[in-house]
Amino acid sequence: MKRSLIATAAGSAALLVALTGCSGGSASTAGGPVKLTVWTGFTGGDRPGYDQIVKDFNASHKDIQVSMSVQPWDTITQKLPSAWLTGSGPDIAAPSSDPNAIAQYVKTNSVLPITDTGSGDSKVNVDQIAPALIKEFTYNGKLYAVPANYATLSLYYNKKLFAAAGITSPPKTVAEFQDDAKKLTDPEKKQYGLVLADNQTIQMWPILQWLEGGDIVDTKSCSVLQSAQGQASLKPWADLVANDKVSPVGLTGAEADSLFSAGKAAMEMNGPWAAPGYKSAGIDLGLATIPVGTDGSSVTLGSTAPLAISAKTKHPKQAQEFVAYWTSKTAQKKFSLQTGFPTLRTDLADDPDLKANEIISTFTEQVPDARLYLPHVPEATQVDANGYVPLIGRITRGQDLAAQTAAAGKTIDALTGCSS
Repeated sequence: MKRSLIATAAGSAALLVALTGCSGGSASTAGGPVKLTVWTGFTGGDRPGYDQIVKDFNASHKDIQVSMSVQPWDTITQKLPSAWLTGSGPDIAAPSSDPNAIAQYVKTNSVLPITDTGSGDSKVNVDQIAPALIKEFTYNGKLYAVPANYATLSLYYNKKLFAAAGITSPPKTVAEFQDDAKKLTDPEKKQYGLVLADNQTIQMWPILQWLEGGDIVDTKSCSVLQSAQGQASLKPWADLVANDKVSPVGLTGAEADSLFSAGKAAMEMNGPWAAPGYKSAGIDLGLATIPVGTDGSSVTLGSTAPLAISAKTKHPKQAQEFVAYWTSKTAQKKFSLQTGFPTLRTDLADDPDLKANEIISTFTEQVPDARLYLPHVPEATQVDANGYVPLIGRITRGQDLAAQTAAAGKTIDALTGCSS
C-alpha cells in the first residue's frame, strides 16, 4: 500500500486511464479466454506482491486472463466513479486506499455484491477472513468488496540514534514513548524524536488518541473530540509537537518517511511496506510493537483497501473467481512472505513459515489489537479530510485545543448527520 498520494499531470493521467482497457472485459476470440481488467493504486514497495497474485492466477486459469493497471490513487479516485457508472471502467478495482470509500460506490449501485462464497480457492472464504474486514465491506447484509490487503502499524526505531541517546530498548509504555521522543529530539542536529505525518498518509494520530483513552466519534458517529476525554487524549501529543518540537508540523507521509530514511528521525509508526526502503537506506533498523496505553492495553491501527467488482462487468462469475483467488490461502501466504504484510486470513495466523519471519510476526502480533479508522462512519472520507486532518494541523501549531476540537466536532457531526 502506498502511504501517500502521488500527483500526476492531468494529461499523463488521462493517457494512462485511456490505455487501461474497458469495463466488462472481453474474449479474444470465440472460445478464447475471458479477459478481465483491474485497476489498483499499489505503487509502493509491496507492488510486486500484487503483481505475483495476478501472474499466478493467470498461470493457473487458462480460461481467464487478468491484466492489472497500477495507477496513483488520486487518478483512480478521479476517474473510477464515472467510468463505473458508464460501464467504461475496469471489471475490478481497488477504488481507494481508504476502505470507507466503498460506501460511495454502494450508494451509486456501482459495485457488484459478492455472492460466490464458500470453501476452496475458487470461492471467497468469508469464514476464514478476519471478521472486522468482512464487516467493513458489508452493507445491508451484502458483501460488496474483499480486503485487498491487511496491515497493522508498528513502531520503527533507529538503533543508532537510540544508542547515542543512551536508550537501550524501544519504549514499552505510552509514558516511555513520550519521554523517549523528547530525549531523542536534538534541534542542533535537526534530529526529531518521532515523526508524525498528518496528511496524505495512513493515519497515525488516532493511535495516539487510543493510547490515551480517547477517540474521534462514538458508536452513533457523533464527535467526541470536544469531550474532556477527547481533549485529554490529544493534548500531550499536540504539546510534544508544538512545544517540544519532537516532530515537524504538517508532514505528509512521504516527508515523514524521508526524514526517517535520512537518519533524521528516531521513531516512526508505519506499516510493513516501509521496511525494505529503510533497510536499503542503511538505517540500523529496529521494529517493535506499539507501546501499551495508559490503561495497560495494546492498540494499533489496522489498515486495508477494498477490492471490488464493477456492477457493469460482463463477466461477474469470472471476476468473483479472481477476487476469491486473491484472498485465497495459497495466494495470501505467498503475498505475506513476499511483502512482510500480516495475513488477512485467520487460518494462517499460526503458519510456521509466517511466524518465522521477524517482520511478519511483529505486525501479526498486533492484529488482535488493531482497530480500523472510522469504520462505517457516514462520509468517513470527508470526516477525515475536512474534520480530523485540519484539527491536527491546527493544534500542532499551537492553536487553542478547546476551540479547535469544538469546531472540528461541529464539522464532523454535520457530515455524519449526528443529531445528539
